[in-house]
Amino acid sequence: MTGITRDPRDMNALSDEDFRAALRAFLHEAYPEHLRHLDRRPTIAEIRPWLEALAAKGWLAPHWPREHGGMGLSIGKYLIYYDELGRHGTGRLPDHAIHLLGPLLIRYGTEAQKARFLPAIAQGEEIWCQGYSEPGAGSDLASLRTRAEDRGDYFLINGQKVWTSYADKADWIFCLVRTDTTKKHEGISFVLFDMKSPGVEARPIKLISGSSPFCETFFTDVKVPKANLVGKLNGGWEIAKCLLQYERQNISASGFGSLGGGAG
Repeated sequence: MTGITRDPRDMNALSDEDFRAALRAFLHEAYPEHLRHLDRRPTIAEIRPWLEALAAKGWLAPHWPREHGGMGLSIGKYLIYYDELGRHGTGRLPDHAIHLLGPLLIRYGTEAQKARFLPAIAQGEEIWCQGYSEPGAGSDLASLRTRAEDRGDYFLINGQKVWTSYADKADWIFCLVRTDTTKKHEGISFVLFDMKSPGVEARPIKLISGSSPFCETFFTDVKVPKANLVGKLNGGWEIAKCLLQYERQNISASGFGSLGGGAG
């Protein structure tokens, strides 16, 4: 964003009062006044200027280590960060990758995956959605049926996800798929793929309010390189549990609607 440059300071070195003052000044400068204290989630188009401002400042990923493009905040500063965003009435960002996928890749991703995806997330360049829930696999997520067949150097994916938040606007998806039909929890893998891949279709679900933040997402013979497998083959259940733990922690830490994983 024009006029905003990356802040090189270690925010943990500031006193809590100085850190809070810096946040308030930046919020006053960069957050659109007309988007304060909305009674709805802002659209991606509405919130994008704020996303870009945070990315330009280097403040988009407060809990990531600094070496991966984050702020590296201590838990105390992290809570202050979201307390101030809440006080200012900021709307929720498209944050699945910031709060869920990013920490997971830092923990489980290959060096190539970290190099490819983390900078783009921290710089606000790519929007991600989450492919977990299916029509027959919601509360019993391990019953998912979206299939990924081994085709040598790629997986061929067929299936359906539902309640995929902003799938029609996302650039990429992180997705649970079944790679072994003979096992339940132990037959699931975690993959990443481009939403522009041939065979991907996202259909918005119109709610009674008239908005369509959720989608049905269909995969028909989608080719996904095996390099986009995160963790071990058939090891996706462990990763899924880890990601859901991040989601619960983020919702608890925020106390307001601009954070957390949401549906998907």
